[in-house]
Amino acid sequence: MKWTSVLAIYFLVFCFSAFLLLPFGVRTHEEVGAERVPGQADSAPHRFDLPRHLLRAALVACLLTALYVANYKFGWITTDDLDFYN
Repeated sequence: MKWTSVLAIYFLVFCFSAFLLLPFGVRTHEEVGAERVPGQADSAPHRFDLPRHLLRAALVACLLTALYVANYKFGWITTDDLDFYN
């Protein structure tokens, strides 16, 4: 597999994991004990730490991409394993 293919797969997995990890590790104003701004949603985050979130997403994406490339190289799960109808 070319390194450009691995980079493209990493980018796709990174975007997916960044979106998937959005609700984790975020506290609302009620949980922190801070006052809410008038008109603010109850579920709005108190403070969103973007660099920390992107670092978590990068680590998850790195792990998942490494598993994908290892599976591609060693053939642990093939398309025949996923054929449930035959």
